[in-house]
Amino acid sequence: MQDHNNNFYVVITGANSGLGLGIGCRLIDEFLETRPHSKRLILIITTRDRKKGDATIAQLQRHLDKACRRLEKTTPGSSSATQHKHRVTFRPEILDLTSLISVQQLSKRIRETTPKLDAIICNAGIGGWEDLYWGRAVWTILTDWRNAVTWPTFKKSGFGWRTKRQIPASEKGDKVEEPPLGEVFCANMFGHYLLGHYAAPLLARRSDNENRGRIIWVSSLEAYTHTFDMADMQGLESHTPYESTKRQTDLMAITSALPSSTQMVDQYLCTSDDSTPTTTNKKPRIYLSHPGIVGTSIFPLNFLLDFCMLIAFYGARILGSPWHPITAYKGAVAMVWLALAKQSTLDAMEEREGVGKWGSATDWFGNERVERTEVEGWGWGGRLGERVRKGRSPHAKELTKEDREEFEETGRKCWIEMERLRVEWEGRLEEAGVGVSMD
Repeated sequence: MQDHNNNFYVVITGANSGLGLGIGCRLIDEFLETRPHSKRLILIITTRDRKKGDATIAQLQRHLDKACRRLEKTTPGSSSATQHKHRVTFRPEILDLTSLISVQQLSKRIRETTPKLDAIICNAGIGGWEDLYWGRAVWTILTDWRNAVTWPTFKKSGFGWRTKRQIPASEKGDKVEEPPLGEVFCANMFGHYLLGHYAAPLLARRSDNENRGRIIWVSSLEAYTHTFDMADMQGLESHTPYESTKRQTDLMAITSALPSSTQMVDQYLCTSDDSTPTTTNKKPRIYLSHPGIVGTSIFPLNFLLDFCMLIAFYGARILGSPWHPITAYKGAVAMVWLALAKQSTLDAMEEREGVGKWGSATDWFGNERVERTEVEGWGWGGRLGERVRKGRSPHAKELTKEDREEFEETGRKCWIEMERLRVEWEGRLEEAGVGVSMD
């Protein structure tokens, strides 16, 4: 009988391209290099359709083949390439984060077919941008190149984007009234929020010597305070819906570890399912990450503009920016580190420096590393008088007690509102007869 404690189960959303694919490739490499040969990686990758899923598996399989051949050549006493290949298993799943029913269907499948989960990397999302404010883009890049392409303010977003109806019409064509859901909000935040809730029992199933299950939320450097409005959390009236969701991600991920939000977080991470005789329930942890600035297709550009964008990114790195990994593989370093790091390492770092946001950074030569990142209203770890670090936003200011209290209170309110929204939509779907029961 297979020992599931020797398997490491990871879900990566939006794994078919860009950062998601980079996370998958890097996770394969670091798992094979750092984990004992008795351990196996079960990589559950989600895409929006089967065709993309099959193409992603093919890409990951080619990467695995290369990684195994490299290990066989470079690691003394290493297993054969064939033996290494058997340590990684791919499993494609279909997920549309803008459809709450799709999220429930995937969650149900995972709960029925997977004995546990070790990490969920919430990567998928949309930008919602339609164009650039060209005058502002040209001016800011010419006058402040490095900061302009690190903390950009010239992307033009769509306005009022809404998801398709969540409740299908009846056979007679009758439609149930339902409130709107912001499309960018649902793709970047709410869909992942529901997935984490439904998967929490699997994340909580731990043997005594295992790390806690982890939900890794992927944020951005563009999580600006001014873009988030508590009264318009879904961004339906916002001209910056992407940035708003990333600010909310920062607020909720950090406050998930604070006493003020404990009640709502415990409700969200409900772990009431029964443990097996060889496991215990351990409350999962939510960690906050960002990839730095990576050249992906999240912003639609033609070939020429895409090339110019990459030149601008490399120029910013040369000018001293630590936040330009540029390639998806390098941008994945923070997420993969959070997925694989020992629990004692993460706990010790938080004990020493506080709860924080972990970002992918590089030096001038492109050597990647993981760095703490300053968060507006929280600093690097929520502590007054912190030392100033490299890579600080030009608009950053010293953390005050009042700022920290406001950050914590806004995060607490976000947790309350998101739990209200979750329960409300679950009830609405159930009443319409289209909800998926997790029992």
